[in-house]
Amino acid sequence: MTHSIAPQHIVTRFAPSPTGRLHVGHAWSALMAHDFACARGGAFLLRIEDIDGARSREEHVAGIVEDLRWLGLTWDGDIARQSQRLSLYDAALARLKAQGLVYPCFCTRADVAAEIAASGSAPHDGPDGPVYPGTCRALSAAERADRMADHSCCWRLDMNKAVALAGPLTWQEGDGESVAAQPERAGDVVLARKDAPTSYHLAATLDDAAMGITDIVRGEDLRAATHIHRLLQALLSLPSPRYRFHGLLVDAQGKRLAKRSGGIALADLRAGGTDPAALCASLRAGVFPVGISIGRA
Repeated sequence: MTHSIAPQHIVTRFAPSPTGRLHVGHAWSALMAHDFACARGGAFLLRIEDIDGARSREEHVAGIVEDLRWLGLTWDGDIARQSQRLSLYDAALARLKAQGLVYPCFCTRADVAAEIAASGSAPHDGPDGPVYPGTCRALSAAERADRMADHSCCWRLDMNKAVALAGPLTWQEGDGESVAAQPERAGDVVLARKDAPTSYHLAATLDDAAMGITDIVRGEDLRAATHIHRLLQALLSLPSPRYRFHGLLVDAQGKRLAKRSGGIALADLRAGGTDPAALCASLRAGVFPVGISIGRA
């Protein structure tokens, strides 16, 4: 069915990556975003985050659509594909380059680990892993140009410059709580990868704005990323939606469900004869399949 949009124009989205089949945790997250919009006469959108050319597969896109339809979920409008929006990301990156807010980085993961180890300080983790020590930030313009001639690079946000330019920021959690943004804790995050024309942070922030998302319903594991996204919204003059976080489902060993760790796939449940309506009713009631529970924050 198509949902009519109420005057408040509530819009949510579900944005999976096509790197594997959806599991029960995805179903729970999609249901919450879907139900939040539908209960308010809003719109629920579907976006495929397929910028990872090495891991994204068309068969997984088809699987996502199949799984959501099996659950009885429908979405408004066409499916958005990040792979079709690369010019949007390029333009935003060019704008940040023109402001002197990003710089090329030639470090490998091994380089970053070695630099952190040599510093003698305990590694501090951000939303993307160990916080980058800023090795390439100090390179001169000539050194950068010389290296770019022979080496691939990613583009990192100069966090100190960006925070100074944006000033104090807050983002809204739920219906009223204002949270102080602290993006500096993440360090100089990557905005365009060596192997992809953008990064999750930049692409998701731009897409949410372009799609008119008013309320982002997503897992607690992305709370830290929200601070970065709020900064990017300020730097690129984008609106800031409301954020609503849910707990993550874990297995009997307390490990978060994930595609790579064999979380209960919806395709497997379907093949085993699970009634999708009953599954959705249970998930909405907070009742999960045997061996699955909500993990502690």
